[in-house]
Amino acid sequence: MLFAHTDTEEEVLLEEDIDVDAGDPADLIVYNDDHNTFDWVMKAFVEILGHSSTQSEQLALLIHFKGKATVKSAAMSELRPKREALVNRGLSAVIEGRD
Repeated sequence: MLFAHTDTEEEVLLEEDIDVDAGDPADLIVYNDDHNTFDWVMKAFVEILGHSSTQSEQLALLIHFKGKATVKSAAMSELRPKREALVNRGLSAVIEGRD
């Protein structure tokens, strides 16, 4: 089963565009796409984020139906390598700083 592509556009500030401290709280957000299978996405969440298979499945479904989901909240410095690892697996992921 593939993620369906959504036509909604949203402006996203990349972490390089945000003036935040590496220890500031942030959210790792994964976006829906039309080429990764549920199994691939769930496996990435288990291996990279340390989520259970149940949590990974729930997040994959949220992303599929809502277009995106916060998959982890932590310090910016903790999220950067996780975002990079998800992107290296072909997922669309960004970090957004929190107020």
